[in-house]
Amino acid sequence: MLAVLAVAAIVALLIWQPWRGAAGDAAKPAATTTPTATPSPTPSAAPTTPAPAPSTPAPDPSETATAIAPCSTSDISVFAVTDKDSYGSGELPKLSITISNDGDVPCLMNVGTTTQKFEITSGSDVWWRSTDCQTESSDQVVQIAPGQTVSSATPLEWSRTRSSVDTCDATDRPTAGAGSYHLSVSIGGMEAADTRYFQLR
Repeated sequence: MLAVLAVAAIVALLIWQPWRGAAGDAAKPAATTTPTATPSPTPSAAPTTPAPAPSTPAPDPSETATAIAPCSTSDISVFAVTDKDSYGSGELPKLSITISNDGDVPCLMNVGTTTQKFEITSGSDVWWRSTDCQTESSDQVVQIAPGQTVSSATPLEWSRTRSSVDTCDATDRPTAGAGSYHLSVSIGGMEAADTRYFQLR
C-alpha cells in the first residue's frame, strides 16, 4: 500500500510543475502533434552581389557657365555726356561716357581709363585731349546686360586750358575763351555716334 502511494506522488509531481511560467516561457506555444513545415532559407543580412553604384545625374543646363563674348560695335552705343549745357566763368565742365548694350545678349567690355578718350574742340581747333597728359590708367572689365546703360563712375574735369604732350607740367597754358565747344569720346575703340555741344561763358 505504501509503495502504491509513493508511485502516485511521483506521478503528480511530474504533471504539476508551477515554476515553469515564472521564467518567461508563457509566450511559448503549447506542443502540437501537427507536423511542422520545413522553414524556408533565411535571407542573408547582406546581398551576395554588390549594389550598382548610383548613376551621376546630368548637369543642370541652368548651372552651366556660358562664355560671354566681348562687346561689338554692332551692339554697343557710345555717348558723350557733360553735366551742363553752359558753364559760367570759373566753372569746370565735367565729362562722362555713357554706354548702352542694344544687343540681345550680355557682353564684356573694358571700360577702364586705359580705353577712354575725351577730346574737346572748337570748330576745327583741338583744345584738349585726355590722353595728352594722362599719368595713371587702369583696366576694368564689366558685363553689360541687354538693354543696360552704364556711365562713368567719376566724371573727368576739363581745366578749360589747352593741352599738349609738351606742356603737361606747365602752369601758364592758354585758357579757353567764351564760346561754343564740343566733346567727342571713344572707349575701347568705339566712338560716340554724336558730339556733345556746350557753352563757356
